[in-house]
Amino acid sequence: LEAAGAIIGKIFYDKENVFDPTRPGENKSLFRLANRLHIITRDSVIRRQLLFETGDIFSTRLLQESERLLRQNAYFYDARIEPVRYENGVVDLRVWTRDLWTLMPGFSVSRSGGENRTRVTVSEKNLLGRGITMRLNYIDNVDRESTSVQYYDRNLGNTWISLFAGYADSSDGDTADLRVIRPFYALDTRWSAGATLFDDTREVSFYDVGDEAAEYAVDRDSHSFYYGWSAGLRDGWVRRWSAGVVYDDNRFSPAPGGTLPILLPGDRKLVYPYLGFELLEDRYESTSNRDQMERTEDFFMGTRLWASVGYASEDFGADRESVIYRFEASRGFGSIRKKALLLASTLSGRFDGGDSSNQEVTLNARYYNQVSDKRL
Repeated sequence: LEAAGAIIGKIFYDKENVFDPTRPGENKSLFRLANRLHIITRDSVIRRQLLFETGDIFSTRLLQESERLLRQNAYFYDARIEPVRYENGVVDLRVWTRDLWTLMPGFSVSRSGGENRTRVTVSEKNLLGRGITMRLNYIDNVDRESTSVQYYDRNLGNTWISLFAGYADSSDGDTADLRVIRPFYALDTRWSAGATLFDDTREVSFYDVGDEAAEYAVDRDSHSFYYGWSAGLRDGWVRRWSAGVVYDDNRFSPAPGGTLPILLPGDRKLVYPYLGFELLEDRYESTSNRDQMERTEDFFMGTRLWASVGYASEDFGADRESVIYRFEASRGFGSIRKKALLLASTLSGRFDGGDSSNQEVTLNARYYNQVSDKRL
């Protein structure tokens, strides 16, 4: 189809509900009731995540990448895209998806160390079939009593802009979190931008053998903005640059009405611009029965490098001279369908006047070996 220069014609949406009554074991009254209660994902939600439309030149890579984008959603069990008819230079496509049950209530009660813990939560990951996540959460434990609400829309309107908003009202403070981001959603995306606003107030306790030993209060304001640009996918590789500004102010004080000894960290205010670079290889493999049963899973098997460096200065409003850095690297070896080793590492921290602070190193390795058809 690519060699023939086929043009995409009609796009058909074949959507399956959560349960399939024609399959053995799924033709039960409870499953049929769940299907009636569940709202299937709307065509418009699927359409806005496709990297092609009617009239475009057929591209196998864009079909495969669109499949991966659809399978990233927590409300899909699986997704596939395939040609169904080719005539007079025009190819029609079928987009097949199967929904998951996404309304998840939860309740837990426990007691240990003389303290009760309670959690009540309700989450919906595909509100009214629109791909929107809503979560309500109530917790009551030894540290705090808190009620929170979260809202997340991966594709706001008909755009690639994602919106996350969260608010928590707690007995020792509150938290407000807002993120608006247009990501590098595809390998050939040319620009990205985003802003985050985070405000958190809470009390923190230190424990000694299960008993509270000291306490303090922290008020954190953390805001950032960035813009990224790229030349897109070139010869199997993607190079992306990003530049941004971060404002991170942490103020520590005695806990209001506190009765414990005060263990007070020093205030920290970092205001800095940063520059980042990402190198990404277009190398993915799909298989099933690795981390999940009977579901198509996508694994990144290429090389990815990420580096960012920022400089905080009193001239920018910071309370110190500091270099903030973060490095990430990952690589896959072998074939996920047979034997594969996936490696990932990160290094982050900062230098305050030549002294290393908050340095963190992480290493992760996963090894898969398909021993037989039923053993991994």
